Amino acid sequence: MSPRSIVLGAIAATLWGFSFIASAVALEAFSPPQLTALRFMIAAVPVLFVARPRVAWTPLVAIGLTLFTGQFLLFFLALAMGLPPGLASVTQQTQVLFSTLLAAIFLDDTPRRRSVVGMLIAVVGLVLIALSVGRSGPIAALAVGVTAALSWAIGNVLIKRLGPVPVLPLMAWLSLVPPLPALVVSYFYPGRGLLTAIATAGWWRLAAVLYLGLAATLIAYAIWGRLLTMYPTSMAAPFTLLVPVVGVTASAVVLGERFTALRAAGIGLMLCGVAVAIMTPRTP
Repeated sequence: MSPRSIVLGAIAATLWGFSFIASAVALEAFSPPQLTALRFMIAAVPVLFVARPRVAWTPLVAIGLTLFTGQFLLFFLALAMGLPPGLASVTQQTQVLFSTLLAAIFLDDTPRRRSVVGMLIAVVGLVLIALSVGRSGPIAALAVGVTAALSWAIGNVLIKRLGPVPVLPLMAWLSLVPPLPALVVSYFYPGRGLLTAIATAGWWRLAAVLYLGLAATLIAYAIWGRLLTMYPTSMAAPFTLLVPVVGVTASAVVLGERFTALRAAGIGLMLCGVAVAIMTPRTP
């Protein structure tokens, strides 16, 4: 993997890492389906300026329903059910295992031995971070969070099947899919109406929604889609294991979460694991 791709992967992981704090802040004002709808309304704005990629509507809708709609409806619901942001940043990365397994089954994308070893090291670090986060939250919330990660993994495999596609326009057009089903769910979800929620949210919660729509969706997923089309899934997926490193660290700095030795050891193992998985051995 080229140095440029490694830097881009680290940028995407950083943007996603901070999105867990932004999500927690935004959910103070909006319900999970409302936040899903708003996030992707913002991310879809570029469709006014960029043409639709040469992708048929069927795969476009299928990817939008898994990579975006399913993942974030379930993820925001898990947070609302009591899954702590620090732990959420960890559980979402189970998608790495799901993605690698699904790619091996449906794309004949057999992972390299180095990638498998790196992921196993990173998963050990992931477990240590999960143990250090504190209370695990309701079991149901944890299950919903892992299901969101599975939806993400399915979307990864579907986007991998597209082949080379201009990723920024693709992410914008995919963002057209979630608002309608999210608004339908929102109609039946208890709580205030969307317009009332927007009017009373406060600028910091609206800024969090803007961050989720622009930085954590349009930019981060454009980078992620580019890496998926350039490299094997088993080589690109480990980058997302950096997300809880950023998410847990940001929670410690911004929310005052205690930074334990166990958590530091987990972060160190995850960094080592990602390095092993993405580095290409030199040939003589």
